[in-house]
Amino acid sequence: MKEEQIERYSRNIILKEVGGKGQEKLLRSKVLIIGAGGLGSPAALYLAAAGVGTIGIADGDRVDLSNLQRQIIHDTHNVGDLKAESAQEKINRLNPDISVILHKEMVHASNIQEIISGYDFIIDGTDNFAAKFLINDACVLLGKPFSHAGILHFNGQMTTVTPGTGACYRCIFSAPPPAGAVPNCSEAGVLGSMAGVMGTLQAVEALKYLLGIGDLLTNRLLIFDALPMSFREVQIRKNPACPVCGEHPSIHSLIDYEQRVCEVRK
Repeated sequence: MKEEQIERYSRNIILKEVGGKGQEKLLRSKVLIIGAGGLGSPAALYLAAAGVGTIGIADGDRVDLSNLQRQIIHDTHNVGDLKAESAQEKINRLNPDISVILHKEMVHASNIQEIISGYDFIIDGTDNFAAKFLINDACVLLGKPFSHAGILHFNGQMTTVTPGTGACYRCIFSAPPPAGAVPNCSEAGVLGSMAGVMGTLQAVEALKYLLGIGDLLTNRLLIFDALPMSFREVQIRKNPACPVCGEHPSIHSLIDYEQRVCEVRK
């Protein structure tokens, strides 16, 4: 590392669980964030600040004024800009060490495997069931570890999936709910800082995985309720009958579900 990097990452390096070797490992690592929105914003900023050397941003949407209540990587002057480009601007301003790879498109069954294939860890920062099931299935089929999170109202949930060693998203929720069964954020609302809490925790999980330290949220669903300020854990198990990671999987290729935004279940 250069002298400037040693100074920049000094608070990481003095941690015995990280050290110089761990920081060098972070600088060589590649993390993909799917969705540069409420969850992806804090995750991207903290991963960049920590020195994750390559950060991919996959998002084909543009910044809307209503996004700014929770999507803190974007500013008022970015309204109308592509979210991926706006995120790249802030990441590079925060830390010019970081290489940002832009995927200026929404993930679909036809492109997601190619997009995620070059990354060490995936962060699911999307806000709809269709994308979350697609990300889960693609990551399981390619053996890519990822962090899932979702928010709605004052509630958040998250888990970490490491294919082959624990439960996947479909082990918890077998299929997307029917259209109209869950209200979307514009209908039900969401406290903006909820995204900051859960997205930051996703960044923590990514860093722990890359460094090989601590206990990941595998086989555990972390549930946060901001009103009583409480966290609780639900133990989850790998489902032998899971259609994508079970003993006799029936899902071998990817499909696009109808999109319905927001998906936390309390």
